[in-house]
Amino acid sequence: MDPIVAARPTVDFLTKANYAAAAAARVDSFWVPDHLNSLFPRSLWNNPKYCGGAALLPRGDAYLEPWTMLGNIAARNRARLRLGIGVTDTGRRNPAVTAQAAATLHLLTRGRAILGIGSGEREGNEPYGVEWSKPVARFEEAMATIRALWNSKGELVNRDSSFFPLRNALFELPPYKGTWPQIWIAAHGPRMLRAAGRYADGFYPAFPHTPQEYAQRLEAVRTAASDAGRDPMSIKPALWLMTLAARNNDDLDEALESEVIRAAALNAPDHFYARHGAQHPLGIGFTGAQDILPQDMDEQTALSHVKVIPTEVVRDCLLCGTPEEIVDRAAQWRDCGVEYVVLANVGPLQRSLRKGAASMLPLMQALRRLRKL
Repeated sequence: MDPIVAARPTVDFLTKANYAAAAAARVDSFWVPDHLNSLFPRSLWNNPKYCGGAALLPRGDAYLEPWTMLGNIAARNRARLRLGIGVTDTGRRNPAVTAQAAATLHLLTRGRAILGIGSGEREGNEPYGVEWSKPVARFEEAMATIRALWNSKGELVNRDSSFFPLRNALFELPPYKGTWPQIWIAAHGPRMLRAAGRYADGFYPAFPHTPQEYAQRLEAVRTAASDAGRDPMSIKPALWLMTLAARNNDDLDEALESEVIRAAALNAPDHFYARHGAQHPLGIGFTGAQDILPQDMDEQTALSHVKVIPTEVVRDCLLCGTPEEIVDRAAQWRDCGVEYVVLANVGPLQRSLRKGAASMLPLMQALRRLRKL
């Protein structure tokens, strides 16, 4: 199994430090997120009482613009890592601009770009005046638009669409040695899974779910690919996981009681809670990351939510434990079809800055062992 490292939202030097750690661990690729703000309550993340990492990153919503950052990294990519965006949004980004950005990165990296893409989340659209309606229909049209432009061979493109009509549109950027960036789709629901089967080079879900659910969804993607006349086995089974490494079980238990770490579970859907006999703090049927609006949660509201989350739900949302435990849990995902994991380190979000920093060592140990799976 190929373990990969994804950057947390940081200022420039911390992102570069994450890249340096990824290169040192000899992983396959490095990813940055595409958000305007975080999926964690800022009232908790920005408070050193709850988040040790706030001493280094006092503004958790200070996300760098990802394509700009990837271009900067590409210029310094001596480790020749593949560079991915995990994932960009078809709501607030016009697909023609995304097609241009990804193709540019593919040229700059000599064929090492991966376009991670999904329908987006409410928090990155609605607060900024982007209509949050029919996100999957918009996604499907965006994918058709990107493929139409990449396949146009420099000819004018005309295409009817409810969202992205093309009228004598021109796309002259060339592929790199005949290849375009791989498209990895973050799909979860039935319609998105069918879209992944039609368009994806990689299946790349992120919202919390179980290995067994992954296997079922992968099968749905492959069935859709076969129905579309594609080779279902050509789609790379990948996965994004929030990861919390600890030196021992006592450190892990302490980290799992940290408010911001616990808030990660707010991004799980209500049916994930139901597996543990619990209900999502935001109500029955709440969908989790796709609809959460954490930026306006005040401190007491956020604390009231995280207080009632069962610790087992938090644990189940994360790839967490000692290096041995992380490898054992990753093996469960491997057995359900996952071949490629992207790990987002949430260790620095625990209360203790010292233990958050110290969590990097067991994470690096886990990375080395994951490569042997």
